[in-house]
Amino acid sequence: MRIGNDFNIRIRLARALHLIALTGLLLCFSLSTQAIDNPDAPDYVGDFLKRAQPYERNIQQTAHTTQQYVTAYAAYEKFLDNELNAAYRQLMAHLPEESQQALKKSQLAWLNYRDQEFEFINHNWTTEKFGSSMVISGGDYRAKLIKDRAMILLYYFMNYETKEQ
Repeated sequence: MRIGNDFNIRIRLARALHLIALTGLLLCFSLSTQAIDNPDAPDYVGDFLKRAQPYERNIQQTAHTTQQYVTAYAAYEKFLDNELNAAYRQLMAHLPEESQQALKKSQLAWLNYRDQEFEFINHNWTTEKFGSSMVISGGDYRAKLIKDRAMILLYYFMNYETKEQ
């Protein structure tokens, strides 16, 4: 009987330690993403996410045909691309010349990365391999790449005093 109790105690202890470690890790990540240099800046990222919601809701509706998914993802991608370009322009307008050159170089490298990722997505998520669900998977992956870059640029922008404040 004692061996069974020791085993149960060890299992419970291991589970508790695992839960504590996981909670700590999640807390570290969530706190680190909220840190900005200018806490008084408007929440450009939050505003962007609100503008994205109608596109995301449209995609999440379950009554879509494959063509409707293609159309919904195309509209979402166009929206994201416009938002990305606007964030880039806003940030560039507030940077000194040296930083503008660094951002331009970074953006060109990111565009190359994006194009390579799109090529991989298009090559891998095909109808032959995934059927019609390839539209959803491919669309999600493509949109996530653009959305993440737009958010990063907006987070950068939040570090600068703006004339809009």
